[in-house]
Amino acid sequence: MNEGAFHYGEDFLTVGTALKIAHGTIKGILSEKTGKIVQNSRKAVENIVHKQKTVYGINTGFGPLCTTLINEEDTKKLQHNLLKSHSVGVGKNIDPELARLMLVFKVHSLSKGFSGVSVETLSRIIWFIEEDIIPCVPEQGSVGASGDLAPLAHLFLPLIGLGHVFHQGEKFPASELYRILGVEPVDLGPKEGLALINGTQFMCAHAALVIEKLQNCLDNADIIAALNLEAMKGSVKSFDEGLHALRPYPAVMYVAERMRNLLQNSEIVESHKNCTRVQDPYSLRCIPQVHGASRAAWLHLKEILHTEINSVTDNPVIFGEDKTISGGNFHGQPLALPLDYVAVAASELGNISDRRIYLSLMDKTDGLPKLLMKNTGLNSGFMLVQYTTAALVSENKSLCFPASADSIPTSLGQEDHVSMGSISARKALQIIENLEKILAIELLTATQGFEFRRPLKSGLLIDKCFEYVRSKVCFAENDRVFADDINSCIGIIRNKELTYLVEKEARNHNIPIKNHTHEIFGIY
Repeated sequence: MNEGAFHYGEDFLTVGTALKIAHGTIKGILSEKTGKIVQNSRKAVENIVHKQKTVYGINTGFGPLCTTLINEEDTKKLQHNLLKSHSVGVGKNIDPELARLMLVFKVHSLSKGFSGVSVETLSRIIWFIEEDIIPCVPEQGSVGASGDLAPLAHLFLPLIGLGHVFHQGEKFPASELYRILGVEPVDLGPKEGLALINGTQFMCAHAALVIEKLQNCLDNADIIAALNLEAMKGSVKSFDEGLHALRPYPAVMYVAERMRNLLQNSEIVESHKNCTRVQDPYSLRCIPQVHGASRAAWLHLKEILHTEINSVTDNPVIFGEDKTISGGNFHGQPLALPLDYVAVAASELGNISDRRIYLSLMDKTDGLPKLLMKNTGLNSGFMLVQYTTAALVSENKSLCFPASADSIPTSLGQEDHVSMGSISARKALQIIENLEKILAIELLTATQGFEFRRPLKSGLLIDKCFEYVRSKVCFAENDRVFADDINSCIGIIRNKELTYLVEKEARNHNIPIKNHTHEIFGIY
């Protein structure tokens, strides 16, 4: 890969690279070599049409209409009708970042040269990405097989001058923006409309954000758990390297190592080394096992997604004029199952976080007052913030039912098993957004409890994190509007402020902490 450039159809695409293209920090280009491969596939489709060879979706109807032949003169109109008839999405529009990722993933898949699209069509999609012209895509309507048909139809309506787009912060009818910019709509050829809407790019875009956001939550969860463990004078013995070597799950050992490094040289740990408490509750003692299991689920989804976004998910697949195959590469099941799995993993990360919050509010730890405030009675302290995490944890549990466990036949029975992976993807992202709020509340209560350990210090990394949070959220002597503090902590979580701080301080002080850019557990 050239510096600052990604070659569509040639280079291996990762979630991190896709996000960089979507954010405009690197450029995705179509090389001359790839252009020739794409054009050869396009020529094969044109020959099929001209020679009147019957191939699904090129000169036939779609779904249950696959036996209806279309004459050569109508094969282009067929593709325009396909985009219009399949634009049946409902609900609010997805976030523009998701739509950008859909465009990036679609260009990369089509650039493999097995879909029969033209270079001109691909170039227009790349132009959309570069000019930040983002189609409006409703979030509901895909069943996750035959690809994400409805979302992708909406995504590409603007190619033919229909639908709506976001541009420079405003929403336009695509036709109006074309008029303003002096650009003509694309005239789709045979097969192109079908190639555009067959694929798993809606699921992939959501999964990409699931990967990015959950990794951030996993990294933050370790840091926040370490803060809370110090507040509650928890033991570090459960992070012992030898202990975890007896049950050597890589992700569990990884978390245990992070906890050891976060807490190394802690005065707080030393202060209760000889206490009479035999063992901690599970929410402290089992941090490596629970956080590690969730990280393993995350890693599994990342590996699956990297395969998916570097694949051809079209149908039919054009190997050449004499070889076209109608298969099932568009079926979302390979994504749907790990998305449901990772949804449970994210929910559990919130579940154990809520348990630590609850534990910290009880006056069972020496020096830690009930509800984390000395003057309670007149003050309610942090009682109600745990109500919020209880509500969020319960909501997440209700969202954990696997969408992939269901299938409703569509297309008059032609498509008789569908993955519902688009629903899995949307639910997983919703759970993670709730998780960010849960972790933010634990950050608030953990720093409040940590304050009672002063003047003792923790490890350098945890002390730096505590000081950073205190620069934004002050200690609470009395009740106040805690919603403001929660929102400040949500910002710290979502902006990755603690993970970047830990990485910087670890590098400066030669502490071997593993963080979000680590080659094994990173997204790049």
